[in-house]
Amino acid sequence: MLYFNSFTFVNAKLLLLINYLGKMKINKKMLLGLMLAATTISTQAQALEGTKISDNWSIGINGGGVTPLTHSAFWGGMRGNVGLEVAKQLTPIFGLGVEGMWSVNTSESKTIFDNSSVMGLAKVNLMNLLGGYNGAPRLFEIEAVYGLGWLHTYGAKYNANYIGSKAGMNINFNLGETKAWTISLKPAVIWNLGAESGCQYNLDYAAFQLNAGVTYHFKGSNGKRHFTYGKLYNQGLVDNLNADINNLRNQLDNCNSQVADANNTIADLNAQNEKLNNELTECLNRAPIVETIANKTLESVVTFGQGQTSVAASQVPNVERIATYMKNNKESQVVIKGYASPEGNADVNARIARQRAESVKNMLVQRYKIAASRITAEGEGVGNMFSEPDWNRVSICTLIEE
Repeated sequence: MLYFNSFTFVNAKLLLLINYLGKMKINKKMLLGLMLAATTISTQAQALEGTKISDNWSIGINGGGVTPLTHSAFWGGMRGNVGLEVAKQLTPIFGLGVEGMWSVNTSESKTIFDNSSVMGLAKVNLMNLLGGYNGAPRLFEIEAVYGLGWLHTYGAKYNANYIGSKAGMNINFNLGETKAWTISLKPAVIWNLGAESGCQYNLDYAAFQLNAGVTYHFKGSNGKRHFTYGKLYNQGLVDNLNADINNLRNQLDNCNSQVADANNTIADLNAQNEKLNNELTECLNRAPIVETIANKTLESVVTFGQGQTSVAASQVPNVERIATYMKNNKESQVVIKGYASPEGNADVNARIARQRAESVKNMLVQRYKIAASRITAEGEGVGNMFSEPDWNRVSICTLIEE
């Protein structure tokens, strides 16, 4: 982003003016007033956007006619010319470009063109120079143009190179809402500064050129096809932003304090953890206390529905407890006794009681892979362990471990 230092520009001119007015014996109050005016102008400096190398490039097509200024009829010696121009606007006032032009052949040679010129151009926007730049091109503008470069004539008889110069103006009409296109009328005088003219601007070695051009302006980094002014911030807004920054710094200090407190808490917890680890290590290193229990027995009851001999899904956890214990205690054995309720005849009850014991045994062997040699299954007929007759439809699993 480029900043116009209007204070430097204005005050430099003002110093020259003061020096001149001092010679005219202007009083000090008037000088002070001029200084204050310059200071006021300096506060209005603006930030110019779109000043990168890639910004404000354009390409144009030119066409028209060219005729010698002397030794020839003005319109009778007119012939067509056509060319291209590539330009870059360095500031709203000053720009540079390269132009190539070719003149249609009217001589005896067989070439399409018999003259060409390639020139570097310097352009000054007079409207912006005198009236100031308002952030966008005007609809109508005038540019002063000066060029210097290479002239060439074609053909075996006339093939030669010369130094050329150009002076003229561009009368521009900037079209469209985005000012992407410019239509121009371009009158100019071109001098041949070759050996015959003695490297002088001699009208006897000059031609008048009248072209019309169409120029396309490429979009720049600011999203526009021309220079724009950035938004300036007043001191009040800057003060508010500084206050916000100070507030954020205070919040950061508070956060750092909280982090310090958290680190202290972590240190305390690490100390407690170390203490607990030491106690755990001490506990693990103690000699085991062995307690011998002889003929320890544990029981699990599996209930059945009336006339049922298969283990219901609700009773599987009771069988699984037996299996888990036996897996963890390899020397243990289990005795399973099946019972029936008093309904029915004695033979049927005896068979159901035996099947209930076998059903639990089969589940231990098949599902939980307990060795059958560790299981004893017996049918006990009608049970009388419980006061309610229906409660006696059970298999009682008794674990035995020496």
